[in-house]
Amino acid sequence: MRPRLTCLGLWTLSLLAASCGTAQKKQLSDYVDPNIGTAHSRWFFYTPAAVPFGMAKVGPSTNGHYGNEHGWEAVGYDFRHESIEGFANFHEFQVGGVVLAPLVGTLKTTPGKLENPDEGYRSRFDKADEYATSGFYSVLLKDYGVRAELTATPRVGYHRYVFPKSDDAHILFDIGNRQGESGAVKTAQVTLTDDGRVEGYVITTPEYVKKYQAGAEVAMYFAAVLDKAPAAWGAFNGDSVRSGAKQATGRGAGLYLTFNTEEDEAVTVKVGLSYTSIANARLNLASEAEELDFDAAKQQALDTWNDYLGRITVEGTNEDDKRKFYTGLFHALLGRGLASDVNGAYPKNDGSVGQIPLDASGKPEHHHYNTDAIWGGFWNLTQLWAMAYPAYYADWIQSQLLVYQDAGWLGDGIANSKYVSGVGTNFTGLAIAAAYQAGIRGFDVETAYAAARKNELSWEGRLEGAGKMDVRQFVQRGYAPYVEQLGFDTSDEGSGFGASHTLEYAFSAHAVAQFAKALGKEADYLQLTALAQGWRHLFDEETGFIRPRDASGQFIADFDPSQPWRGFQEGNAWQYTFYVPHDPAGLIEALGEDVFNNRLDSIFEVSRANIFGGGKTIDAFAGLSGLYNHGNQPNLHISWLFNFSGKPWLTQKWTRAISSEFYGVEPIHGYGFGQDEDQGQLGAWYVMAALGLFDVKGLTDAEPTLQFGSPVFDRATIKLASGKTLVIETKGNSADNLYVQALQFNGRPYDKNWIYWRDLMEGGTLTFDMGDSPNTTWGTSERPPSAYADRSPLKEPR
Repeated sequence: MRPRLTCLGLWTLSLLAASCGTAQKKQLSDYVDPNIGTAHSRWFFYTPAAVPFGMAKVGPSTNGHYGNEHGWEAVGYDFRHESIEGFANFHEFQVGGVVLAPLVGTLKTTPGKLENPDEGYRSRFDKADEYATSGFYSVLLKDYGVRAELTATPRVGYHRYVFPKSDDAHILFDIGNRQGESGAVKTAQVTLTDDGRVEGYVITTPEYVKKYQAGAEVAMYFAAVLDKAPAAWGAFNGDSVRSGAKQATGRGAGLYLTFNTEEDEAVTVKVGLSYTSIANARLNLASEAEELDFDAAKQQALDTWNDYLGRITVEGTNEDDKRKFYTGLFHALLGRGLASDVNGAYPKNDGSVGQIPLDASGKPEHHHYNTDAIWGGFWNLTQLWAMAYPAYYADWIQSQLLVYQDAGWLGDGIANSKYVSGVGTNFTGLAIAAAYQAGIRGFDVETAYAAARKNELSWEGRLEGAGKMDVRQFVQRGYAPYVEQLGFDTSDEGSGFGASHTLEYAFSAHAVAQFAKALGKEADYLQLTALAQGWRHLFDEETGFIRPRDASGQFIADFDPSQPWRGFQEGNAWQYTFYVPHDPAGLIEALGEDVFNNRLDSIFEVSRANIFGGGKTIDAFAGLSGLYNHGNQPNLHISWLFNFSGKPWLTQKWTRAISSEFYGVEPIHGYGFGQDEDQGQLGAWYVMAALGLFDVKGLTDAEPTLQFGSPVFDRATIKLASGKTLVIETKGNSADNLYVQALQFNGRPYDKNWIYWRDLMEGGTLTFDMGDSPNTTWGTSERPPSAYADRSPLKEPR
């Protein structure tokens, strides 16, 4: 096809005009760059055309139909690829599908391969012709001279395709192919109705559903309307095309519409989405988009993002730091999207359709969400939600309780309410307990406590998708044994990850213990508090490491602390030995303060050469054998532990170094190099670190605290749910002046490196004086509180 100079020229001019028009005052969305970190990114990572926590997550795909073998590998959009195969409407953990693709000329009905774009309907594109921000995406498809533009409302995907003059302009609805993490297609259907709608569904069997809830499936429904009638149409299953047919069923099912178009004529498609039925997809479409054209929807999406991003405003002269900050915040607000309809219908665990109660105005009392596991989310996401988005946090908990009430157990990760644990553990009870302690209680507290308690202490009839299949061992022994022959699996007898499970279960036991205490449940509190010290069963005084024990109670032989996967999920003993977030004082005492500080500081000195992860190796697991791996969840808290060990200036040094060096602003160097950004966790860590606020304990203490780091910006303003404002300002801040010299809170000197959550949530101003060398006396007078100052002796492990 000939180059689309007219179209591209107009597009470029419009972008330039928009840029000039906002030169004096940038919108926060202008700092969002979804292309950061898109080399080797997950299926749900790149969906610029979406609103916060939305169901409709529309984005381009370069290899989405390839699927992935185990359900977690990078697939979907990769900045290194040079052709786009289509635009999917569903992008969620273990959920993906409903692809639209425009083309011109010879009809092609399969996407083809990256190595040979001409064999399918995919098209080459240039990066210079691509634009993405929060809520909008645009690209020129070079092979067809078509400009594709995408935006969304919460449950409706918008596609606008600007065609050249042609009698063979096509829009494909490719419904019956595997997409991203969705798993194999079980069946699909697409229909062109008599009144011109395109409707259908696809039912898939994702790999994690097969593993954690065998026999279950995930269904996606859609109802689309176009603003132009087609001149011709047909159906297809793969390469088998039936001209004039209006329906296709089964794997590979799709529909094509052919148009006669004038030069630069736009055809807009609104795609209503649902996880419950075609009828509800129609309802979602009518409710959110019937009177909303593309440009109005785009503006609405941008306005929504600027409102959400605007809960935290930062000021400073380093534009790259702002790009990191708002792109990280974008990812933290993008994942874990809607799974319920405007009328409150939602997909239940058993495959039926449930109904969320309606309020007096006829609206659902809360929403339901799909969600990746919350593994590690307490060191980034939930703290951020609690501070600036508490309404969503409460909504998320009510969503989790729906699954508990429907199926009997909390789910760590869920896809259409199906259990997709992912890592075989379950931290949902911890996240619920933390919300309660942080003052977020917009949910049924007694039901939430019952669910959290069951998650920590019960095993009879436990579903594999609820994770923690070895919890009986932990409750009865005080630790979960390492069973070598289980490999990556977990059973009632133990796990191939017994050591990391013990540490994780001890942390979540602490969280629910504090929840129990707050509710006056003394017996539960005492039992859970004892279990919270289970990490001590695995602390090997001889080596100074957490070391797996077998079922006979013996430490494993041939122990290599650098070896990943042997007793430790996605990590090793160097990394996991610091996984005692609820009792840092106890760990420091066990190691000895000097050993603790010297080892931890040395870990960061050595890891700096590997960019605090896997170096420049593009792989999600590149850093698993290292001393520190910021690209994965298990040790995201440890740079903050110096606040507990008498050297807070080292927390200031290393959190700032990680923020500067691990995080980048490029497609390849974004979140490390091709690291595993699970639905905003790494982005949220940057947001918290850049604010200089973090809680190692994930807000799980009875009186939660936040510890201080090294704020990146000259000024940050946080809008709190109370309507009050928290301001964080720095004096003399720079890349070199990263050490806290003094601190004031509301104009008064403040000498602690931590503050109670309740006090900070009252609002006010934190003023940091910064310098280029450590102040080794500030913040050392009183360490953050410890819940386990009085430790009773442990019984010998059994």
